[in-house]
Amino acid sequence: MKNAASLTYRLALAFAIAALVALAQYWLWQQFNRGSEVAGVTQSIKGFAYNGFQRDQSPLLGTYPTDAQLGSDLDLLASAADNLRTYGVTDLPSLLAIAGERDLLVTAGAWLDRDKEKNDREIDALVEAARKMRHVERVMIGNESILRGDLSPEELIVYLDRARKELRKPVSSAEPWHVWLKYPELAKHVDYITVHLLPYHEGVPVEAAVNYAFERYDELARTFPKKKIVVGEIGWPSKGPVIGAAVPSLDNEARFIREFLANPRTARIDYFLMEAIDQPWKVEIEGWAGAYWGMFNADRQPKFALEGLVQRDPHWSKKASNAGVLALLPMFLIAFFLTDWSIAGRIFLAGMIQACVSTLIVGLNVPVDYYLTQRDLIGLGMLIAATGMTAAVLLSHGFEFGEMLFKDKWRRRFMPLPPHAPDEQPFVSIHLACHNEPPEMVIATIDSLAALNYANFEVLILDNNTKDDALWKPLEKRCAELGPRFRFFHLMNWPGFKAGALNYGLKVTDPRAEVVGVVDADYVVDPEWLSCLIPHFDKPDVAVVQAPQAHRDWETQPFRRMCNWEFDGFFRIGMHHRNERNALIQHGTMTLVRRLALEEVGGWSEWCICEDTELGLRLIEKGYDTRYVDHILGRGLTPSDFAAIKSQRFRWAFGAMQILKNHLPHMVGRSTLNLAQRYHFLTGWFAWLGDALQLVFAFGSLIWTLGILAFPKAFGLPVTALAFPILGFMAFKAALGPILYRRTMDCPWRDILGASILSVGLAHSIARGVFAGLAKKKGEFVVTPKGWKAKGALAFFGPIREEIGMLLALILGAVSLVMTRGADNLETQLWVGILCLQCIPYVASIACQVAAYMPDRQTADSDCKLQPAH
Repeated sequence: MKNAASLTYRLALAFAIAALVALAQYWLWQQFNRGSEVAGVTQSIKGFAYNGFQRDQSPLLGTYPTDAQLGSDLDLLASAADNLRTYGVTDLPSLLAIAGERDLLVTAGAWLDRDKEKNDREIDALVEAARKMRHVERVMIGNESILRGDLSPEELIVYLDRARKELRKPVSSAEPWHVWLKYPELAKHVDYITVHLLPYHEGVPVEAAVNYAFERYDELARTFPKKKIVVGEIGWPSKGPVIGAAVPSLDNEARFIREFLANPRTARIDYFLMEAIDQPWKVEIEGWAGAYWGMFNADRQPKFALEGLVQRDPHWSKKASNAGVLALLPMFLIAFFLTDWSIAGRIFLAGMIQACVSTLIVGLNVPVDYYLTQRDLIGLGMLIAATGMTAAVLLSHGFEFGEMLFKDKWRRRFMPLPPHAPDEQPFVSIHLACHNEPPEMVIATIDSLAALNYANFEVLILDNNTKDDALWKPLEKRCAELGPRFRFFHLMNWPGFKAGALNYGLKVTDPRAEVVGVVDADYVVDPEWLSCLIPHFDKPDVAVVQAPQAHRDWETQPFRRMCNWEFDGFFRIGMHHRNERNALIQHGTMTLVRRLALEEVGGWSEWCICEDTELGLRLIEKGYDTRYVDHILGRGLTPSDFAAIKSQRFRWAFGAMQILKNHLPHMVGRSTLNLAQRYHFLTGWFAWLGDALQLVFAFGSLIWTLGILAFPKAFGLPVTALAFPILGFMAFKAALGPILYRRTMDCPWRDILGASILSVGLAHSIARGVFAGLAKKKGEFVVTPKGWKAKGALAFFGPIREEIGMLLALILGAVSLVMTRGADNLETQLWVGILCLQCIPYVASIACQVAAYMPDRQTADSDCKLQPAH
């Protein structure tokens, strides 16, 4: 009964958490899309400006609507208005006749451009139609021909005079109000003035736009008091770039149209709303606002009503519902299974899942909200893929964050154990591989091993391909001085890098050895290293016991401080997280491995430049237990400079991709790995892939910026709205690290900032390592230089030349956008902001290089305190 009640409670609580988060996100959608209160109108519309091209048609491609499609359109428009304004004759030759069949009065236009022969055909066709068709009440020769620069005023006047001579119906030409004022002589050659009043293009805010339009109308009326004025186009787009204070949106379009129709002056003028139906093809010539001026969308559905509330996104409820339904099951599962988390922690992780799913829903619905070209769809697909990958990275970090902050108790927290009696100690063979290392540094490590408080061990010094006798001879001498327990091997022309040397060590290991220990050449180990960790091997299924990496001599130099705390974060946070499910990342120092298990899986992998991590994974795949004991039992040196740590991270990322490619069948197919282990080994490299994605995004931003500069209309897709979730995820992910540092290590904010700068500054090297590892099969093991070394002044720029290049390119792109498009354009501001965010890793890398060149201080700052892992 008790178990049944407990299960019922867990089910009910998990469902309540999932439902609460889903309902909360639905409420947020509702609040963001709350309907606008705009006065409704009941009067009919006088006229529409009309283009008949369907969603997938374009005069630029030579695809035109059929008579049936035109007839269907005009049936729709005739129910709302009595007048129609057209733009050309020869492209849609049957349009005027079809309009007459619906008893629509038409102001017919002839489209004029720089093609004189085509212009003559247009005017001839218009004159012929106007003579035959009584419902064509007036004509317009040209539409914004002067504004586009296709015709000069003098050339247009010739066409106007010709039409007026051949027709008895009123003749005009359509231009914006400022063109009529600039060329007042045009008014002498028309029977009426057709003006376009589009405040959006002039950056006027929507709340002032109707009054502004009438002010321009009145200005024309005062200038040409004897001419009738017809408003050929007036309206507002539902989407497009922000121009000054003019914001295109569905609710703003509805507001403008309603306020215009409700104005008492509107009933006394002739006008055509711009426009009847959205025309997606106009994106290519007018930019992406050009497609969204219609009262009806391209599928011939009304975009808004003339009465009632106007919603910012009419599809929001469906999107919110779909997002809630898709996220409900994973939210329920994490709330059900993470019983050792607090309720607040489960709500936190469920909220992250819901946010990621909602963002993907927004991206997947972009084709519903926008008219996209094939180029746009390709770009959208890449952005959605990037969003998915970024969300995966974010969720893996969120899970780690939540476990560290909200978990009640660690189930697998291992501590140092009481030592064995000397006569019960298993024999241990310690392997120290080195290559071109400073002999004094390696001797310090050897001497620390000689001081181990353990009876049964040997030390093998495996010098790998060091050619300079001055580097390896002192090591051989020191081993001889320490006696037969220390054996030195100088391996020349030896393959396999560090793994090859370690495999040689296995061949010459004392047959009595039950455990193999590995330390790096720069580590000074604690005398109790073996005595307090070897007892863990009393459990026969334990194959690895790993102690944390730690550092010495870092307190007095800024860059070494950054390195120390950046490394330390992983061992205080990530290793506990992975240890909880027996999914350790094994490290090649301060590690102990059961010899029989090591030999069973074939030793160290010489094909992989991260042989330590790869070995740990193979052992786990064999079903062995691996343990992490968070107790510092040895300290090494930090990388010598920024170039050294960049080389190290490149190698780690390269090796991670080698491992991922080689072991992917075991991670996703049949293997002994459980679900939690598969999760950790797959998501463990998401951070590397996230850095690679960041580099791709930076290059993509630069390419898109070039497109905006060179082809502003073709590259007008609102990528800012689509890219912002990715950047938001990145910013949120970046914030998790400092919070965890503060919680788990009580580290001063200055050192947290330094560690964060180093982590971000390494992103470019990690990204390069990821791509190299994915593309190549083999890599070269490069030893990470340790300790402080002198540098030349010219060497400062070498390690960061690529980062400087990327930074300059991003800054140049941002400056070019501001210079060409103006700083007051919101879309430009947003995109420049995106470019500036992309600069952060490259600025961080320069800061790291500066820190590496800073001198040592005389005294060390006070240490940060490590909080006990809970």
